[in-house]
Amino acid sequence: MKILISGGGIGGLTAALCFLHHGAEVTVLEQAPKLGEVGAGIQIPPNAMKVFAALGLDAALAETAFQPLSIEARMGRSGLELFHIPLAEHAVKRWGAPYLHIHRTDYIAVLAAALRAQSPDALQLGGEVAGYCQTEEAVEVRLADGRRITGDALIGADGIHSPVREQMLGAEKPIFTGNIAWRAVVPMAALGAHAPRPTACAWMGPGKHCVTYRLRRGTLANFVGVVERDDWTTESWTERGTREEALADFADWHPTITRLLGEADTLYRWALFDRAPLPRWVDGRVALLGDAAHPMLPFMAQGAAMAVEDAWVVAREVTQKTSPARGLEAYQHLRQTRASRVQAGSRANAKTFHKRTRLGQLATYGPMWLAGKFAPMAVHKRQNPIYGHDVTRLDK
Repeated sequence: MKILISGGGIGGLTAALCFLHHGAEVTVLEQAPKLGEVGAGIQIPPNAMKVFAALGLDAALAETAFQPLSIEARMGRSGLELFHIPLAEHAVKRWGAPYLHIHRTDYIAVLAAALRAQSPDALQLGGEVAGYCQTEEAVEVRLADGRRITGDALIGADGIHSPVREQMLGAEKPIFTGNIAWRAVVPMAALGAHAPRPTACAWMGPGKHCVTYRLRRGTLANFVGVVERDDWTTESWTERGTREEALADFADWHPTITRLLGEADTLYRWALFDRAPLPRWVDGRVALLGDAAHPMLPFMAQGAAMAVEDAWVVAREVTQKTSPARGLEAYQHLRQTRASRVQAGSRANAKTFHKRTRLGQLATYGPMWLAGKFAPMAVHKRQNPIYGHDVTRLDK
């Protein structure tokens, strides 16, 4: 069976590795001339790490990542700690796999190296997918340079602006959330006494919040900040903002935040758009995966993890069913409800982080503080449906 995959990001590369694991042949068509997205941090939660353990890549990812000791929440201006709950060894005990923070470039590098080791010619750079057509026997992909490639199925892992999705379902109509996001990576050595703790920390404040954590074995600090603003609506991972603008957005916040922003050589910003769940992900021998199927707001750190889960399920179903089309329908049936639920949870978290009034803050953050003091494991328990999920369990 020959599988064509549009997109060489985390979802596309993981899908390729999962299909190889299940005995298929793969071709990954990536439009960029070289791999390596703009650098930023990303989280690999336990539900995704279980897939990489099944693929034999968990050790390689852990080698270049950072394992946070705890999760915590703090108030953005004062630094007041709402809760501080152990994570490192508890994640493995409770959910069966570690929770890691990794630089996106390192993540992609591990996946690409594994793909090249198993199938040296599988990854084709400069392969921009322009469209597809299909018959009952095959699907044909048309590339922008005029080439045509035929396979048994096409997986559209081509991101939030997916051309495969647009052909399947038409032009999308995303809704601007009124939020923009900042991101930066700074060497820990530049931050001195104000370096972020070795935790996954959410900082909350009126109309904004941010997250800090460490990368690359603890040598880098990662920052992602979300601010309610309606004066800038460009949805691009490569758009730069200025240090002055970022510092103005987080003026009077804790020195950990202002020092990190002040030391950042480059700050990127992008507008956050929300997208409703799609009515379907499948068109015959063609299916969507990851952000192309269920783009998520970044408030649960599950966007890439959902793509990793998708990758395992679609590879298993397509290779085990009597036809690729049947396998893709089974994949959609197994994944659509869970992905839509996580989409909704991500959307709801934005309201949790940005309480503006004293009453709203007390009603939301007071119970967090109490849970952290008297029932810390209750915070972990709430994550059981997400982190405890194991898409590989049917293969065991």
